[in-house]
Parts: sequence; structure tokens; C-alpha cells
Amino acid sequence: MSELVIRKASNTDREELWEIIKPVIRAGDTYVFSPDSSEQKIMDYWMAQKKFTYVAELEGQIVGTYWLVENQPDQGNHIANAAYIVSQEFGGRGIGKQLCEHSKTEAVNLGFRAIQFNFVLKSNENAVHLWQKLGFKIIGEIPEACQHVKFGFVNAYIMHQKLN
Repeated sequence: MSELVIRKASNTDREELWEIIKPVIRAGDTYVFSPDSSEQKIMDYWMAQKKFTYVAELEGQIVGTYWLVENQPDQGNHIANAAYIVSQEFGGRGIGKQLCEHSKTEAVNLGFRAIQFNFVLKSNENAVHLWQKLGFKIIGEIPEACQHVKFGFVNAYIMHQKLN
């Protein structure tokens, strides 16, 4: 595999980003958004001005993305929240791991002391396993947090990792 390049996202990336985000949202099994959410709604959320959004490129093609944002304002602003998406056609190649490792470095550079995932669906076993492998701990569980398209109401984990 060629070298993965991770860089800050720009508005010119929106269209290509939507192409990798859209199938994930349409599937309705990892994010809380309605599967029929509009491109405008999702992209405004993903690229919100308060977020630090990044893209991963492989040979000039965007294959993944993540963002960091303050989990809470003011006295809670030292903990980041994050979200990640890897293109379905590039899954299983370690891109999610590289995005996470990059996000931890970026979070430290931005002054964050920890990253907390507020909402990892328990049914998303691949993500839960990856985050645990990369040092995140489950610190809470929200009962019936999301209406999964296949499983009905599913629980969500809160996961956390302190950064150096």
C-alpha cells in the first residue's frame, strides 16, 4: 500500500468526503443520523467550523476522515471528542488505526489531555475492538441509545483515553 497522507480538510474536499460518508450514513448502523439525512446536513455537521477535520489520502484519493472538537466548553475543553470514517472500499487496511493514531497526536498538539468517544454503538464490534486495541477504555454504557436499522434499540459505549 502506498503511503497514507493525512492532512487538514478544506471546503474543496466536501464533495469527495460526502462520497465516503454517504454509504456509512445510509447504512444506519454506526452513526445516529437518519439514513435519509441530506448531504447538506451531514457535511455541515462533519465540517463544522468549531471542528478540526482531517482527511486521509491514498494516491490522491480521499479514503478516510476524522474530526476533533472540544467535548465540553470552558472548564471541560481539555478533553476532545472525535469521530472517524473510512471508505468502505478501503476497510481492513489499517487506515482506521492510522487515523486514530494521527488524531491522538493532533489532539495533544491542540492542547487536549484526553479523547472521549461519547457514542460508540455496542453493535459496532469492529470499532469497539479497534478502539480498545488502541488504548481506549469503556467507561460507561448508555442503554437503548440508538435505533439501529437492523437490531432495534442498541446500547452505546462511552470510551476514553488519557493522552500524554
